[in-house]
Amino acid sequence: MIKITFIGAGSTIFAKNVLGDCLLCDSIKNDVEIALYDIDGERLSDSDLLINALNEKYNGGKAKIKSYLGVENRKEALRGADF
Repeated sequence: MIKITFIGAGSTIFAKNVLGDCLLCDSIKNDVEIALYDIDGERLSDSDLLINALNEKYNGGKAKIKSYLGVENRKEALRGADF
């Protein structure tokens, strides 16, 4: 499984553009974990909702999406990341 960690995922539009493209990429969309990381809980939550909606709509919910909030969770978000 490929793991993509998006640092600064609270930038919802940028995250949507980048990760939306990843979810449409046939070579990875069925075998990908996406880790969303940010220090702002409200913005991270907005991005999480949007990326999960894209995952459901365009990928049948096959990608694994996880959110990580705060500095204390940064290492966990990056653990095992390929990108």
